[in-house]
Amino acid sequence: MIVADVGRALALGSVPFAWARHALTLGQLYVVALVVGILTVFFDVAYQSYLPTLIDRVDLVEGNSKLEISRSASEVGGNGLAGILIQWVGAPLSVLIDALSFIASVISLAAIRRREEPGTSHAVSRGFAHELRAGVEVVYKNPVLRNIAACMATSNLGSAMIGAVLLIFTYRNLHLPPALVGGVLALGNLGIAGAFPASGIAQKFGLGKTLLLASTISGIGILLTAVAALGFPVIFLLLAQMLQSFANPVYNVNQVSLRQAMVELSLQGRMNATMRTIVWGTLPIGSLVGGLAGSTIGIVPTIVFAGLVSIAAALWIRFSAAFRLTSIPSA
Repeated sequence: MIVADVGRALALGSVPFAWARHALTLGQLYVVALVVGILTVFFDVAYQSYLPTLIDRVDLVEGNSKLEISRSASEVGGNGLAGILIQWVGAPLSVLIDALSFIASVISLAAIRRREEPGTSHAVSRGFAHELRAGVEVVYKNPVLRNIAACMATSNLGSAMIGAVLLIFTYRNLHLPPALVGGVLALGNLGIAGAFPASGIAQKFGLGKTLLLASTISGIGILLTAVAALGFPVIFLLLAQMLQSFANPVYNVNQVSLRQAMVELSLQGRMNATMRTIVWGTLPIGSLVGGLAGSTIGIVPTIVFAGLVSIAAALWIRFSAAFRLTSIPSA
């Protein structure tokens, strides 16, 4: 994680440096985006795999709740701060401040004093191909992990579909000004507070039912977006965004905690990398399908279709062993 942070800081820092020397090119920006993206994948997989080594199994939900809250809050606050910084100091220096934020992350990580124990099981590395196969097997052979991956992949497919047409819908169909759309989306993201009661919701309804409920609510939120075309667009857009931003943290906190509890420490990285590949692999497909559908059947029908796809994701939980879970397994 530290190496990934340092790499991202250096990559981003090269932008204002090249700009100051009048040597910044579009090609460099492409390379920086690629490097930052690759290192982000390593960081995200590592931090999810590292958490179970820092806290006890019974504290995983609380730990993931705090991580989800800080992650979501930084995304919401970062987007708003970016606009202010770009207007205040300009784009190049804003990127420099972004680079410095990764240095702050390095300092925070370096302050962790707990030693990470090396893996001692049969899963110790025997080459990339073996590690890749081990990660796929631990997900595919476990009916709970397999169906969670399928649920998330299907849900992301629907989310990416609406993402491809959402702004077109708000500007062309609803005729809303950009500032109002930005305000609605920002205010709607306050639903990230759902990460706070994620554990309590799972305790009340059961883990499996919570995953089912959260996945369904997220899809309903997408469908409500289409209802905005019938009237009161700001209200329905705000409600749709709040439902999604509330349900997603509830789902993510509980399913990530479940994954971490079910897999031994030495396989955490391989499991998380495999899950990330599966669930994010549908995002570009969804964007492509959403764009094509919007151009052929129309924007509103595409949003409805995206909502139905997202709701259908819950079926992977309903008809799996995950639905019968009442809590995170103790072993």
